[in-house]
Amino acid sequence: MTPETAIFADQVTLNSLVQNIVYASGTVGAIFVVVGLLLIDAGMVRRQNLFSTTIEKVVGFFIGFATYFVIGFALWAAQYYIMEGFTMRDSIADWWMGGGMVNVYAQDVDPDVFPLLNNFQIFVFFLACFAGIINVLLHYAVSERMKASAYYITCVVATLVSSYLSFLTWGSVGPLTNPGFHDFFGVGFVYVFPAAMGIVFAWKLGARPGYFAPHPRVAGYYPPSIGLAAAGVMTIFAGIPMVILSCLFFFDPEALAVSVTMADASIGVAFNNYGLSWAGGALTGAVIAYATRKYVYLLLGPLAGYLSGASGFDVWMPWQTFLVALGAPLAAYVVYEFTYKRMIDEHKLIPLFLGAGIYGLIMVGIFKSGTPRSGYLGFDEGEFAFQHAEISLTMQLAGIGTVLALGVVTALVLSFILDKTIGMRVDEDMQVAGLDARFWDIKTDVQTLAEIEEGAAGGAAGAPRAAPLAPDTRG
Repeated sequence: MTPETAIFADQVTLNSLVQNIVYASGTVGAIFVVVGLLLIDAGMVRRQNLFSTTIEKVVGFFIGFATYFVIGFALWAAQYYIMEGFTMRDSIADWWMGGGMVNVYAQDVDPDVFPLLNNFQIFVFFLACFAGIINVLLHYAVSERMKASAYYITCVVATLVSSYLSFLTWGSVGPLTNPGFHDFFGVGFVYVFPAAMGIVFAWKLGARPGYFAPHPRVAGYYPPSIGLAAAGVMTIFAGIPMVILSCLFFFDPEALAVSVTMADASIGVAFNNYGLSWAGGALTGAVIAYATRKYVYLLLGPLAGYLSGASGFDVWMPWQTFLVALGAPLAAYVVYEFTYKRMIDEHKLIPLFLGAGIYGLIMVGIFKSGTPRSGYLGFDEGEFAFQHAEISLTMQLAGIGTVLALGVVTALVLSFILDKTIGMRVDEDMQVAGLDARFWDIKTDVQTLAEIEEGAAGGAAGAPRAAPLAPDTRG
């Protein structure tokens, strides 16, 4: 800073510092979510693919993170520029990676030009983490069978499309949020979108060798550590409360909390909603698991409960969240069993996000219809007046349809292009032998039960062997 440069003290007050810390904590929570997702997958994939699947998720995360810095945030922030009479082009000029508002100290910018600049700058990091998380989730649908190069290209495209979806569906003054589409936690663009892409990719890539049908060289899929996956679930549980704080705006007097949707909210109610969503899902998931003897619902249950409540943590009351969450594992159960019987090899994104996630969005539209939201605090009239619109089932369905359509179309276009160029699917021989050994020359020092059985069957002239785990016990 030169001596002639003015310091705009209103940009760096103690109050703004507290808000900055609150929003910065959301980035920490998001990173905990990434760790949890890595742990879940590490506990569920074949041991022969452990390094490859983990490192691909890490690289995919940072591809999404960097791409979001390049232009993704500028797309999301455009809704607030349009609210002020500017354009998306103006937002891009300010907020792409080389933009003027990204590369300047907050104290050097007049609040009349851009107030609370620190908060917006921190939001770039926060939302970039979720751009990366979307790619990590998408990898669940293609794990162990999609070429790394094809996946990395997909990560760039998915980040761009999901960023535009966030402009449409997450906030309070976007094209769908301003008329009333309500999604407190970004269930649509963070969860439903990659699941919609995952349906297409699972169909195009087909099932992994030996997963559904007998295969001469794969005795079965044996999760190396279900306990590790459970630890991953609880790591996510620990990280998301900090993220919830970052989905609230704080206004005078002192720390009046209003959700990102501009609905009335409070920190305590939002946190209690969060906790009870997990509890409700965990309880029903446990009932299903013990009744069917399928362990997977012990893991899916709490996650399903969380997804069912996430879109309405700001507007639900705790007892309502608990009741909604109790029903969420049933939605996941119906979708899981439907896809498994049809041998669709994707059992995380589709039952959780398309089952429980969409169920939760619809429940908000039915039971919180009429709740005021939208617009922006300080606007008393006009199309962006504070809380001028209400939650409605019609807008919820419109938002769900938009997210699903963009996810499916994006995956179809990508599949066509990738098939015609570099190809999508890892060849079967590499899938059978394991990606780690074939690509990285990494060999595990643990002999799995599958390998022992394969060795014992060596004299059987390569006779096909059915997977020894019954279909209804796999994760």
